[in-house]
Amino acid sequence: MQQFTVALAGNPNVGKTTIFNAVTGSRQHVGNWPGVTVEKKTGRISHRGIEIDVVDLPGTYSLTAYSLDEIVARDFILDEKPDVVIQVVDATNLERNLYLTTQLMEIGAPLVVALNVADLAEARGDAIDAERLQSLLAIPVVRTVGNRGEGIEDMLDAAIREAESPPRHEHTVGYGDDAEAAIARLVTALSADADLAGHYPLRWLAVRLLEGDEHADCRLEGSPAREAALEILAGIDREACEAALADKRYEVIAAILAQVCRLAPEKISASDRIDRVVTNRYLGIPIFLALMWGAFELTFAVGGFFGEAIEAGFGVLGEAAATIEPGWLASLIGDGILGGVGAVLAFVPHIFILFLILSIMEASGYLARAAFIMDRLMYAFGLPGKAFIPMLMGFGCNVPAIMATRTIEDHKERLITIMVNPFISCGARLPIYVLFTGIFFGREAGTVIFALYVLGIAVAIGSAKLFRSTILPGESAAFIMELPPYRLPTLRGSMIQMWDRGSTYLKKAGGIILIGAVIIWALASNPPGVEYGSQESLVGIIGNMLSPAVEPLGLNGKIAVALIFGILAKEIVVSSLGVLYGAGEDAGSLTDALAADPGLGPASALALMVFALLYLPCIATLAVIRAETGSWRWTGFAVGYGVVIAWLLAFFAYQAGRLIWGI
Repeated sequence: MQQFTVALAGNPNVGKTTIFNAVTGSRQHVGNWPGVTVEKKTGRISHRGIEIDVVDLPGTYSLTAYSLDEIVARDFILDEKPDVVIQVVDATNLERNLYLTTQLMEIGAPLVVALNVADLAEARGDAIDAERLQSLLAIPVVRTVGNRGEGIEDMLDAAIREAESPPRHEHTVGYGDDAEAAIARLVTALSADADLAGHYPLRWLAVRLLEGDEHADCRLEGSPAREAALEILAGIDREACEAALADKRYEVIAAILAQVCRLAPEKISASDRIDRVVTNRYLGIPIFLALMWGAFELTFAVGGFFGEAIEAGFGVLGEAAATIEPGWLASLIGDGILGGVGAVLAFVPHIFILFLILSIMEASGYLARAAFIMDRLMYAFGLPGKAFIPMLMGFGCNVPAIMATRTIEDHKERLITIMVNPFISCGARLPIYVLFTGIFFGREAGTVIFALYVLGIAVAIGSAKLFRSTILPGESAAFIMELPPYRLPTLRGSMIQMWDRGSTYLKKAGGIILIGAVIIWALASNPPGVEYGSQESLVGIIGNMLSPAVEPLGLNGKIAVALIFGILAKEIVVSSLGVLYGAGEDAGSLTDALAADPGLGPASALALMVFALLYLPCIATLAVIRAETGSWRWTGFAVGYGVVIAWLLAFFAYQAGRLIWGI
């Protein structure tokens, strides 16, 4: 069977991910690009009897390679040489999007243009002659509406035809006599290196050298053409040349648009009217907080129904496991595996629902506004608005969130963002909150969970201010970002994104959580002959050693042990409690066991949740902090500072809770 590789390229916020989801559906894989921390999405489909591997490249405005995303996108096209590149173009902003088109054509990549969100352009009265645009560019142009699946089949058909056509459209922009003369001299010099000429389009490489691209310079290392090329470049102001070449590209784009596009008179759009409210300097933050509160209320209300059903199912399995012989095997399955893993799986519905809500907010365009409205507050506390993007990602997982700080250019700002990101409550902590708020706070559970998330943000921002005023002084950079138009999210796209993020927790349940639960069971069951989980067991001995540190917080040794094992993964806190409280040994659930513990109450539950929010990051987060900072000293600082802040605020929460609730 014939097989092609298709790369999806495009600016951020043009609907590229929607197109990718429409093409691949659930047949996609999420990983990282080799050697870097940029997310890589791939999928395989069959179309017209042809196997097509679809690669979703990072969103990028150009191939100038200033950022890691741009480098990844450009290097894939140059080095992996996909059979065809589909550039997803925002039909409502052709001028900006066609700049990337000119660069892709310059590389000589087989290219198809997907004229996306064409319905929005038409709705506001713009008229785009797609056939004329196709004729001028000599590239297939296909109208698409990604969220409705319109034009997807035509786009794939065009991609197959283009992949089967001979190479073309390598030279599309004339840069003027002086620049063209310099390009011609460089091409001649570079031709002396047969390997270079066989791997890269020489005209493209000459242009990149003129523009001062450091990565293009690196490609000359060890080349016999290097000296001749550097001699030509020695008398050229490459910074000025870069600006001049960019101007020429925009001149070509303007000439094309004059022939293919008739824009409707500008008027206030629906997005503009909504933004007057949601990005208002006085209303913006209250609206953001209200939406997040609603998200947590909905998460708890809906997730609770499914969670109770899962918990009841594991209770039945626990009763069945109690009849197994020999007794140690019954204990391993009931107390260890079912009690530990089942305790975590009962909260998977809450995690999926929260991720679904966040996916809808992101797809609608609102989360970009959240970063915008937080910029003023972030700047006042010593962080750039750009730092809020990794903080938002931290609601899912702190690991990719810390990786995302690579987009922050200033070293001190990036370091501060890395240090404070673990205070943002990731999805792995959610089962802890849901468990204890459900037991001790009843109908106020959603509000308490919301308050914990706000506390995490407050501690992160406050810590940033402290670091900016002491160990990492400096001024924050201005924040510039593009606000995409509001779009109606698709159920399919939101469900796919929810599954991508939430399925991680299901995989953990069969991996590290299961292993952790078995280890805890072994500690609670040994030495042989002791009562399960008693003071004489290994886990009891460890708990007694840790008790003095947590007793001022109203917590006991079992919870201390669970918190220690939570360093492996925060979900293990709940699974450990499930094992230690014997939640799988009979029909009684972990909820019942914790509620029956006379040493626990609302005050101690609040202290536990505050401590779990702020204390040691998980092992994976610590590893990425070490990798991104390149320093054990900063990694150790993140650990020590987090533990101290967690203990102090948990102690305060416990004392305040005792004043309010008495226990």
